[in-house]
Amino acid sequence: MNVLINVRNSLVIGFAVLGMGGAAVAVHAQESGHPKAASVERHHGERANWGAHMAARQARLHDQLKLSAAQEPAWAAFTAASKPGQRPARGERGQWASLTAPERMEKQLDMAKQHVAAMETRLAALNTFYAALTPEQKKVFDEHSMRRGHHGKHKRHA
Repeated sequence: MNVLINVRNSLVIGFAVLGMGGAAVAVHAQESGHPKAASVERHHGERANWGAHMAARQARLHDQLKLSAAQEPAWAAFTAASKPGQRPARGERGQWASLTAPERMEKQLDMAKQHVAAMETRLAALNTFYAALTPEQKKVFDEHSMRRGHHGKHKRHA
């Protein structure tokens, strides 16, 4: 149990650090008129298409798993829990600028805790669904989940 608490705390701290770094880069790019500022804004626009992408991905997985009628309720619960929830309100950039460094970090830590809680909810649904799968279906699911986020389409710009 103690190990789980340490892992969870490490995840929360890691997400907080990543969040601070990402926020700092975005603010710096916006303030400096840096060419990456447009890239950051474009990335936020791509989030709008994420729901359609996720639905198509889940439909492909559903077809590949060839679920039985008895497994459909577990699938429905899993996909419902996998939907992205409401993102924590970040507030306006001006509000963040008026906070002290410790206050900003506290807000970021609170957002990271909300993120970890959502991940724990999704993990519980995943475990329930995974337990309902046959060994062959588990293999398909495992292979499908390993490809997540590794599309090979991302290019680095020098």
